[in-house]
Amino acid sequence: MNVLVINGPNLARLDIRDSAIYGDMTYPQLIAHIENAAQSQGFKAEVRQSDDEATIIGWLHEAADKELPVIINPAAYTHYSYAIRDAVELVKSPVIEVHLSNPLAREEFRHTSVISGVANGTIGGFGPNSYVLALIALKALLA
Repeated sequence: MNVLVINGPNLARLDIRDSAIYGDMTYPQLIAHIENAAQSQGFKAEVRQSDDEATIIGWLHEAADKELPVIINPAAYTHYSYAIRDAVELVKSPVIEVHLSNPLAREEFRHTSVISGVANGTIGGFGPNSYVLALIALKALLA
């Protein structure tokens, strides 16, 4: 089964972001980590990243049309993009929100997710393994 993994703004720049928050993996290493974990759970992951809100919305529309399950790290859009929230709500397959860091352990403005209310669940704070945990949860949701 295919799974669409969507990463939001600035995630392609992991190599220059604060490693104390985001870890020390590069984005290509993160992609490989996700693809390997997906394969071990019986999925084929298509990993995409965009800094553009409209592109992410388009991908969510595609997932809704193709009935694809989604793992999404909306990044900064987590906290204010009602347009992405509305697009997530259109996806009837399972959607899991992930974060490398734990937003609740960071600045107060990061404590609110407008996405989590329309996702099946949220996993954060486990670095790249947040994606692994999301794949395990997704497999259980689809069983």
